Amino acid sequence: MLTEKTIAHVRALNEMAQARGQSLAQMAIAWTLRDPRVTSALIGASSVAQLDDSLGALANLEFSADELTRIDEHAVEAGINIWARSAER
Repeated sequence: MLTEKTIAHVRALNEMAQARGQSLAQMAIAWTLRDPRVTSALIGASSVAQLDDSLGALANLEFSADELTRIDEHAVEAGINIWARSAER
């Protein structure tokens, strides 16, 4: 289901996260929490280690205008429908 174009977008976002000193998951959480209307974000941690990693997002919640523009360029709809096969049955 993943195309080279989709993988390129994910890699670009991951490089941005690394430049911010974050994992891609941490940057995604920080991006979600940047909107003051958001009062909570469900992270779905399945272990204490994952929870600790997710909490690391709080260390860098600020985004520059350039970062937000670049995120918008790469965080795009990929047309992946994980339910398509089961819906065909």
